[in-house]
Amino acid sequence: MSNQHVVVIFPHPDDESFGASGTISKFRAEGIPVTYLCGTLGEMGRNMGSPVFANRETLSSYRKQELTEAARRLDIDVELLGYRDKTLEFEPREEVADYLLKRLKALQPSLVITHYPGYAVHPDHDALAAAAVSAVGQMDESLRPEVWMHAISNHHEEDLGEPDYILDIEPYWEQKLAAIQAHLSQADGMMSLIDNHDKKSEQTARLKLERFYKWKFT
Repeated sequence: MSNQHVVVIFPHPDDESFGASGTISKFRAEGIPVTYLCGTLGEMGRNMGSPVFANRETLSSYRKQELTEAARRLDIDVELLGYRDKTLEFEPREEVADYLLKRLKALQPSLVITHYPGYAVHPDHDALAAAAVSAVGQMDESLRPEVWMHAISNHHEEDLGEPDYILDIEPYWEQKLAAIQAHLSQADGMMSLIDNHDKKSEQTARLKLERFYKWKFT
């Protein structure tokens, strides 16, 4: 698939690294620009580092720095949308969609990657993804990008079936690990799971496959 510009839309710093950094690295290796529209700074996250190095007042600053470093490692552009963590579900969806529509018209992506609304566990994930779908749906059909959706709820395949795209990102595993590790305050638990198992562990194997559903506009 030939994409001229990929836009990733997730609400938190680290969503891009845990969920799609292998795919992002694949596109970058192909010379395709990637822009991450990050909804919030994740300032309400519970993880403050291990050992703790942040508090509720300083966490947003750390997470912004972490996102900047992850973006550097992935070689992508980042735009901060400026919403507050854990409030996206309360934002008027049409206003968020209008904001995203303006950014998408400016960026002119051929592919948008976001969460699958209703199957993304966190209310911020569901809300921003729903707004992203609404925004893309308002675009002229001739200019409308394809939308790939990341579903992460435990039983999503029971409702949705097999993903349309299952990407083996083994060739980009080191880039994905580097991006995850850049999110110092959030990555400790995930890295412990990876480090304490061999390369064939269930957790590592899962991270080496990135799965996406293609949104079908009617």
